[in-house]
Amino acid sequence: MHSCVNTIPVGVLGASGYAGRELCSLLMQHPRFNLTFATANNQRGETFSVGHRRIEFTDGENADLSSAAIVFSALPHGASAEWVKRAAKSGARVVDLSSDLRPGSGASGIPYGMPELDRTGIDTAAIVANPGCYPTAILLAVAPLIRAGLVAEKGQIIANAASGVTGAGNSPRRDMLFAEVSGDYRAYGVGNGHRHVPEMKATVAAIGGSSSLLFTPHLLPVARGILATVTVPLTEPIADPLEPFKRAYGGEPLVEIVAEPPSLKDVVNRGVVRISAVSPVGMDQPTLLVFSAIDNLLKGAASQALQNANLMLGLSETMGIPS
Repeated sequence: MHSCVNTIPVGVLGASGYAGRELCSLLMQHPRFNLTFATANNQRGETFSVGHRRIEFTDGENADLSSAAIVFSALPHGASAEWVKRAAKSGARVVDLSSDLRPGSGASGIPYGMPELDRTGIDTAAIVANPGCYPTAILLAVAPLIRAGLVAEKGQIIANAASGVTGAGNSPRRDMLFAEVSGDYRAYGVGNGHRHVPEMKATVAAIGGSSSLLFTPHLLPVARGILATVTVPLTEPIADPLEPFKRAYGGEPLVEIVAEPPSLKDVVNRGVVRISAVSPVGMDQPTLLVFSAIDNLLKGAASQALQNANLMLGLSETMGIPS
């Protein structure tokens, strides 16, 4: 734990999951944050350590929510919203990593914490909805094209993305066993029924898009990382496929625009998104292929939550984020 009097007390609800543990690790190394509690009901009493710093998991009912300036909720989808309300009522500001309050959930008036798309309201918000991992990779890949009016009206955006197995959480599941995933590669949540689809559709509409979105996730036999390949129908050919992204993200410290399609090795254990694009040949309609890679536990969850918390408290946006 930090002992400096200038540190800011923070807490984590649901700290035993992959994203929650990743967040605790970041917070315990952050130069300004002091992790005062981390809840994990099924693991209460167990100790979590990063280097020489240790914290003991407690249960939610014993967490002093009012002691924290920021509370991060990494609780399961469907269970988080109630605790977010409790934390906010206690006087803490909250970053919610679940899908409960994101666009498409039915909630309103809560900023969507994807700073590269829109920072409006994050700095003053009582509650920020942290984006999902797949939406982070895909929306950052298409937003510059939508906002520039380059996407064909009523066209169909096709997003295929593959994630490491930590994206499924750490609850015991037979289909996530090493023997089941090793040497395999498969689609899941097919038919546009994945829980992230409403979040992406609502955000596309909010930034002015009229296109439909077809999303198919795939499971990779690796621990972490997401690689998305997004096919975007255009209004006209683009001479420089990277130009819209350079213009949109030129000043963004956590976005990398590169000439070659990214790989997971480029982003794993880093809180960045790496994007590339190419104009495919032989197409009847002008089309752009956009490639986007993130670490699902960092830019897709924990480090993006930290990025939002930094903004909420007026700190340097990238403070404590591995890049």
